[in-house]
Amino acid sequence: MFHQTTNWQSIAKHISETTKQTFQIQNQQKIAGGCINNTYHLEGNNQNYFVKINTAQYQDMFAAEADGLKELRKPAAVKVPKPLCWGTTDNQAYLVMEYLNRQGENHSTSSELGQQLARLHQETRPKFGWHRDNYIGSTPQVNTQENDWVTFLQKYRLGFQLKLAAPYSGKKLQNNGERLIAEIGHFFTDYQPQPSLLHGDLWSGNYAITTEGPVIYDPAVYYGDREADIAMTELFGGFPKRFYDAYQETWPLDSGYSTRKVLYNLYHILNHLNLFGGGYLGQAENMIASLLSELR
Repeated sequence: MFHQTTNWQSIAKHISETTKQTFQIQNQQKIAGGCINNTYHLEGNNQNYFVKINTAQYQDMFAAEADGLKELRKPAAVKVPKPLCWGTTDNQAYLVMEYLNRQGENHSTSSELGQQLARLHQETRPKFGWHRDNYIGSTPQVNTQENDWVTFLQKYRLGFQLKLAAPYSGKKLQNNGERLIAEIGHFFTDYQPQPSLLHGDLWSGNYAITTEGPVIYDPAVYYGDREADIAMTELFGGFPKRFYDAYQETWPLDSGYSTRKVLYNLYHILNHLNLFGGGYLGQAENMIASLLSELR
């Protein structure tokens, strides 16, 4: 997090120009939660907006997030905040999107999210990846398009994160990680995923229940195996059981998911190792060991 005075007048002007409706900030409330950005709720003229602020170096990260939100909104399968405008002012980057009112979770909303995510995943493209690179957290995420999913995983997911970790992860992680990457095809001998539209960073902190139903946000969008999204929902606390039941009823997962989910979540644990340090090293090593044991 950072501390710098924000030029709210400039942001309000950009909102007015984008919406073609005069916006003057009457109330500004900081919202707790994010570990990368400062976030705010802006109110004025019966208008409400959610704003992310960071230093100017994060301008492309916000542009990529806006593109991802727009991509997720296209199928109209699940509620996604509408991005309004983004840019820089006084050495700060910002992203403005619609503000959604949260409410408590209940049985029907969790089931609804499971059904909606399955429908989102039914949005497919011919190739894995996306038309642009983006970010997973604040780490660059390469989305170079590929016809082959195994190649995509090797080059742009596990291989990319493993190289980032090289300076401080030690020979054990690197040697075993390289061995695993070389053998990834083993996990797809009887399973051929299609390039589904993915949220890309779908942990429990990136969804909520609102007055308009379930909503997902903070994406790292690309087209890939839908199992990667479901795997991450299990990584940090998990979603309610009724979410998984509803997803399975709408579009059942392949029986090999229980093994492959470790492969997919290794990407995120390696990213956390690269973002936050050695506390994730042992977890990454154990996950690699578990996957290598499947090769014997």
